[in-house]
Amino acid sequence: MQKKSIFYFPAIILLLSSFIYLNSQLQEEPEVIQRKGYTLKIINQDANFNPALKERMVETFFYIYPTLAKNYNRNSTNEVTFFIDTTYNGVAEAGGGRVRYNPKWFVKQPGDIDVVTHEVMHIVQNYPNGAGPWWVTEGIADYVRYTYGVDNEGAGWTLTEFNNNQKYDNGYRITARFFVWIESKVKPGVVKALDHAMRTKTYTKDIWKEETGKTIDELWEMYAQDPSI
Repeated sequence: MQKKSIFYFPAIILLLSSFIYLNSQLQEEPEVIQRKGYTLKIINQDANFNPALKERMVETFFYIYPTLAKNYNRNSTNEVTFFIDTTYNGVAEAGGGRVRYNPKWFVKQPGDIDVVTHEVMHIVQNYPNGAGPWWVTEGIADYVRYTYGVDNEGAGWTLTEFNNNQKYDNGYRITARFFVWIESKVKPGVVKALDHAMRTKTYTKDIWKEETGKTIDELWEMYAQDPSI
């Protein structure tokens, strides 16, 4: 028993130290910016993060977020946190009023400012668990990036051109392009109807026929025959 105690004691100290360190990082005092009823908090763990890029992220938030909240969800939170996380290896993710960014991504793609647009749309979406298909969620977020983005061209970001190997449930830019086509060629307002259905957990496959008179498979077949947007 004594040997086990001697072995575990340093391990416990190490785990406790790690917990305290991580907790202190998460509780770091944020920079707070307030404009016209909206608050943006920034927690930046990267001492080398480009200040001009951070300012551009701030400006993009205050330009885009109020518009998306007005057009899609007037009950959106008026307080959002940007967390520049040096331990995160993805590009960005959003949930619970917080967007986490990988600073290494911006080193590789410094012009990709509309990652902010995509992610804050997820804050606006605020879909509950079990709301509906993931590809609708991500398709709407990239549709919004395409339609509201401040500098997609500067990032070299475009919707994925159609090919016959695609399907509407591929998500992201493939689904977003399909949504753009529906809005322009079939019926405007479908994306907002989808967004509302997802948020209220009323989405079913019948929504496509209710909104357009066509099933989603029929819409995709029409799209495949003439995918121009």
